[in-house]
Amino acid sequence: MFHLIFGLPWLLVVTRFLWPLHLPLAAKYTIALLLLVASQFHFWSKLSSGSVLCPEFPRPVVVLFNWAFGGIILLALLQLLLDAATLVGALIPGGSFSVPDGFRYAMAGLAACLAAIGVMQATRIPPLKDIEVGIQGLPRQFDGYTILQLTDLHISRLFPAAWARAVVERSNILGVDLIAITGDLIDGTLDVRRADVEPLRDLRATDGVYVIPGNHEYYFGYAAWMQHYASMGMVTLENRHVVLDRGGGRLVLAGVTDRASRGGGLTAPDIEAAVDGSPDGAPVILLDHQPSEAPRAAALGVKLQLSGHTHGGLIVGLDRLAARANAGYVSGRYQIGAMTLYVNNGTGLWPGFALRLGRPSELTRVTLRQAAPSGL
Repeated sequence: MFHLIFGLPWLLVVTRFLWPLHLPLAAKYTIALLLLVASQFHFWSKLSSGSVLCPEFPRPVVVLFNWAFGGIILLALLQLLLDAATLVGALIPGGSFSVPDGFRYAMAGLAACLAAIGVMQATRIPPLKDIEVGIQGLPRQFDGYTILQLTDLHISRLFPAAWARAVVERSNILGVDLIAITGDLIDGTLDVRRADVEPLRDLRATDGVYVIPGNHEYYFGYAAWMQHYASMGMVTLENRHVVLDRGGGRLVLAGVTDRASRGGGLTAPDIEAAVDGSPDGAPVILLDHQPSEAPRAAALGVKLQLSGHTHGGLIVGLDRLAARANAGYVSGRYQIGAMTLYVNNGTGLWPGFALRLGRPSELTRVTLRQAAPSGL
């Protein structure tokens, strides 16, 4: 079913775009076959690694597949727009028109260029994004406290050790107080990804590096990965919290597991357990890979939630689909009562669809500020 769904854009492109072109029949069959190969990227990924989630081809091949597959998706969307315009024209008296081959070729060229830009945007080392978050009750000792959020690195053949090392170098230069990694660090088993993830061992922050799992950790050996993160010097927050103390001022950092745990009989996310026992009056920052449970966190008194998972929706316009799957939260800042939710677009993204258009990747530096109580 998975491969059939991703074959539908190919079918649309072949029947509505390719077939009307004035080309020899042999050329049409050849192009259709090449497009079919590209459209089944995830099938070839499964053959290469046993999973559609982690293609194990050489990086240039993964890049090429993402460009070709992305081009098919974009061309299918452009063709739908063209068909809609043609239908409207047919309904208007004297408004029907034929589409010349030159226009179709221009459409294909646009889709190919957009796909190339999208892959480049997806695979670059992310730029820094600075945000400030006002927190009521934040101790003065934590005013100006900086947290670097990394999320959805998806370290893989597409985002290998060299990419991870560059991210680490850019992160360490910032000299932040704390680094929070909100899940989906990898795509692949520990045996396959051990060398690629190794640069993360060198992440440095004054108060340490904290990590929670995302859904992809559960697909590739949850226990092994969480133990390995801990062995690399990261503090794992699995339905628990730590208390940060600066000169008597206290701040709570809590983290939860991911909803993907429910399918494997592992510990389900439990926000109540994560914040239970927090010092009275200490503001709570929650790390939760998926943003959809943010209202529950707000009801429990959490002041700031940092999430990822959505990749920002990848493409402006299509991000509405990701929003529907994540309770409306897809990219950026949201205010939920007294709590701020920040949904990070992602440091990397899943190598099975590495395309970004208008939803750039980011290294997110969050600066905490004291905020006056509401009503003042």
